[in-house]
Amino acid sequence: MDIIPFLHIVNEQDPLDSFFSETLFHDEETEKMSAIPDEISILPLRNTVLMPNVTLPITVGREKSLRLVKDAEKNKSWIGVVSQKNDVENPGYEHLHTTGTLSKIVRVLRLPNGNTTIIIKGVHRFKIEEFIADEPYFKAKGILLKDTPIDEKEAAALMLNIRDTAYQIIQLSPNIPKEAEKFIAQIQHLSVLTHIIANVLSIPVEDKQEMLETDNLAERAKILLVFLRKELEVLKVANEIHTKVQGDIEQHQRDFYLRQQLKTIQEELGENFAEEEIEKLRERGKSKKWSAKVQEVFEKELNKLSRMNPASPDYTVAQNYIDTLLELPWNEYTKDKFNLKQARQILDKDHFGLEKVKERILEYLAVLKLKADMKAPILCLYGPPGVGKTSLGASIAKALGRKFVRMSLGGLHDEAEIRGHRRTYIGAMPGRILQNIKKAKSSNPVFMLDEIDKINNSFRGDPSSALLEVLDPEQNHSFNDNYVELDYDLSKVLFIATANSLDSIQPALRDRMEVIEINGYTLEEKIQIAQNHLIPKQIKENGLKKSQIKLSDQLVGYIIEHYTKESGVRTLNRCLAAMCRYVAKHVASGEPIQSKLTEEDVIAALGQPRFENDLYAEVDIPGVMVGLAWTPVGGDILFIEVSLSKGTGKLSITGQLGEVMKESANVALAYIRTHAEELKIPYEDFSNYDVHIHVPEGAVPKDGPSAGITMLSALVSAFTKRTARPYVAMTGEITLRGKVLPVGGIKEKILAAKRAGIKEIILCDKNKRDISEIAPHYLEGLTFHYVENMMQVLDLALKKIVVPTQSKNTHV
Repeated sequence: MDIIPFLHIVNEQDPLDSFFSETLFHDEETEKMSAIPDEISILPLRNTVLMPNVTLPITVGREKSLRLVKDAEKNKSWIGVVSQKNDVENPGYEHLHTTGTLSKIVRVLRLPNGNTTIIIKGVHRFKIEEFIADEPYFKAKGILLKDTPIDEKEAAALMLNIRDTAYQIIQLSPNIPKEAEKFIAQIQHLSVLTHIIANVLSIPVEDKQEMLETDNLAERAKILLVFLRKELEVLKVANEIHTKVQGDIEQHQRDFYLRQQLKTIQEELGENFAEEEIEKLRERGKSKKWSAKVQEVFEKELNKLSRMNPASPDYTVAQNYIDTLLELPWNEYTKDKFNLKQARQILDKDHFGLEKVKERILEYLAVLKLKADMKAPILCLYGPPGVGKTSLGASIAKALGRKFVRMSLGGLHDEAEIRGHRRTYIGAMPGRILQNIKKAKSSNPVFMLDEIDKINNSFRGDPSSALLEVLDPEQNHSFNDNYVELDYDLSKVLFIATANSLDSIQPALRDRMEVIEINGYTLEEKIQIAQNHLIPKQIKENGLKKSQIKLSDQLVGYIIEHYTKESGVRTLNRCLAAMCRYVAKHVASGEPIQSKLTEEDVIAALGQPRFENDLYAEVDIPGVMVGLAWTPVGGDILFIEVSLSKGTGKLSITGQLGEVMKESANVALAYIRTHAEELKIPYEDFSNYDVHIHVPEGAVPKDGPSAGITMLSALVSAFTKRTARPYVAMTGEITLRGKVLPVGGIKEKILAAKRAGIKEIILCDKNKRDISEIAPHYLEGLTFHYVENMMQVLDLALKKIVVPTQSKNTHV
């Protein structure tokens, strides 16, 4: 027996209207039915399950089934419809499920081709208890199955969920008529709704049979919901795929149609834009100064382009490559300005200080004037943020009369950013080196590689390794970009890299660059930069006149010392901008304000001072010495304090000191123990007293070897009760033999000492060379003592008189 399940849609001309309306939207027969006939004729179905409240047309073909239909039609009797467990032609008892649906035959249709189709209506679930005959067809005894009672609220919630999901499926499915929504909306019983939707849904026969056998109506509805949601997800994905494919097909058809129309119009008008474009490219190529090799590649690519269909995707790829070749400035150079005095004036006008950099640029310009074909140097400006490294590149370009391009390398992690992508990739383009050369329209620009120390490595390659070829004067005359695939001469480009730290730069890359260190500005230099550059710039940007605002050198120094703590001038520039806005507000509102600003105006505009500079204060207590320190934002003075207390000779070090400073303290104490007799310190003091070394401002990390002689002097002062000479500061590294070694940051330390009121400074004699490089006016009022060993330091740093104390303990 073959069956065709369907959801019957009511039609006005259908004589079964009233019947289907009743069966779809009511459950009266099921509710009234309380008993089952003693003997039920059993109709087996293959590959389907008849649910209660469902009407199905079934084509009857088997002899037993035809006899059953004939007798049931004649007697108007009930029949039991059950599903077969497997698809056998002549089933036995063992091939039939025992749970089925008690049904009635609504109509028998005998077709002209000899087939018989019946329309049956499922009414109530029943269970076979015993088969009593199998001839002329199956007969059995059975009982009605009742649904487990369900709470009204739960039933309403389940019906709402099933309806909503069914509505969405109807909207997405093109095969279900929209009128089905109206019929579903009119169904008032959960069982009817569950059975009808389960019948039309593509649910496997085994699962549908499991639903029929489930007595709990709520569980039956939940099983249906699971299958409804699966069907909904499948339909959503199918619709997305259909929409995308349909859109692509329509777009391709539209493009093809438009191209064919355009081609026909061009042929009718006698025009061929592709050929005209190729001729224009050929004419542009004639004016280029490229080599024979580049000319050969250009002609080859142009001929290839002329044979392509303009509608082909490869046509655009080939055209972009030819455009790139034409836009690159092959052997095109700007003329350098060889006036060294004018170049010096431009550099001095734009930047104060930075003498090393300026001298190196002028040297390059001088040699270039004498030898025109020299290779450009590769410079690396190294220093703290805000000292003008990046802006210096534009000034150098202006002084040389060259174009200026800047490429930020911060966060770069793809080698293709430097070398470009091969043309086989979609969206391929040249690397950023050639892109910037193309933008400069010159093959000898000043090329700023900003933040070269912040390049990252990743699985895409190592960009710093790709830069090795770019920044090697012996190789960059034939730089090969992956996209262009032709040698390009970068030897005339003046590359200037900038970095805040050299540690993160690959050693091979660092070796290729000429590193020029740019130290932070001194207070005096910052004042000059503010007066000559920053204040005029802020006056202009804030719409003021020079006569409306005046800041004295002392006031600018006050702002620098109390509102900034940096090597450069970025924060200072922001503070000066705030001062100009403060004045502009008064001027714009008509409020009176003096043009010459005071500290009160600074506090009103910037708030209370944020920083306080350490000033020297004479301390007439043993164990306290003054050292000099270097920080990324300039120099500073450093107090070293030593305390002795009765104990067992334990050494304590506090003040958040690094490993190098702790080692300096241990070296100093070891030297004192070794030379205790010479220093007139009783040896038993080392085992009778605990030593505590502290460096104030414990929240600030400190490290470095330059506090070595200061720590040793403070320890000797504490043990011998000799106080420090006033207004004396020192810096230097020590060894176990008592030798004093040179240290760095001398310029910053000396300026910090001068600001703090120090008059005498003790240094290693090898630091004389650093003093000679400092402008004389910075050294006025300072006396320098150059030493070679610690005994010389102690003679200069400590008083000869021992401070009398009532206790051996020294406290600071």
